[in-house]
Amino acid sequence: MNLENINWNKDNYNEFINYLFTFEDLKYKEFHSKLILNDNLIGIRTPILKEIAKKISKGDYKTFIKLNKHKFYEETIIHGLIIGYLTDFNESLSLLDNFIPYVDNWAINDIVCANMKIFKKYQKIGFNKILKYIDSNNPFQIRIGIVLLLDFYINDKYIDKIFEIVDNIHNDNYYVRMANAWALSICYIKYKEKTYNYLLNNNLDKFTFNKTISKICDSKRVDIKDKEKLKKIRR
Repeated sequence: MNLENINWNKDNYNEFINYLFTFEDLKYKEFHSKLILNDNLIGIRTPILKEIAKKISKGDYKTFIKLNKHKFYEETIIHGLIIGYLTDFNESLSLLDNFIPYVDNWAINDIVCANMKIFKKYQKIGFNKILKYIDSNNPFQIRIGIVLLLDFYINDKYIDKIFEIVDNIHNDNYYVRMANAWALSICYIKYKEKTYNYLLNNNLDKFTFNKTISKICDSKRVDIKDKEKLKKIRR
């Protein structure tokens, strides 16, 4: 299919679904479905989904998004990935807002966030949007905010703000707490002393704190002496 030049309608959208099945990888489907606990999976590897989304983003992506049925995991991923390929940040933010209700697992959440590289260019505006996501009752909306922080904001300007943000997230959802631990583990890799000092004095719950230590210790970028030092402060 010539995805860049299609004038989308219901008929060619159904044809598009058949096109997706030409990329079906049954071994990958079996493996990935166990990770994301999703039965509506075609089994297409992420690099292929990115190429498809990039091509659609160059054409009539607005109609494609309206027609998207979100029946298959891959449909939802493509919808989210398209947003990251757009150049108008305000439009991207608006479409991301509308996309959030379709996020129902960690893989969709994290793959789409990692593709939102436009946040690098619009750090200030993006940060204010992230704060709104985190101030939510929707666990995946919170996780989107946290993952965007760890993907694009662990830098000199925002590192201290990230500590403040994660320290004030009090949500018992597993995927929120794991995102916090993941973010802090990346903070440690990039800002070891700052993060260690934060870990000595924080308001994290026991689960998140210990998961943070575990994730840091799982990293090959952290030396053995530092890992032993961190293990001693486990709760």
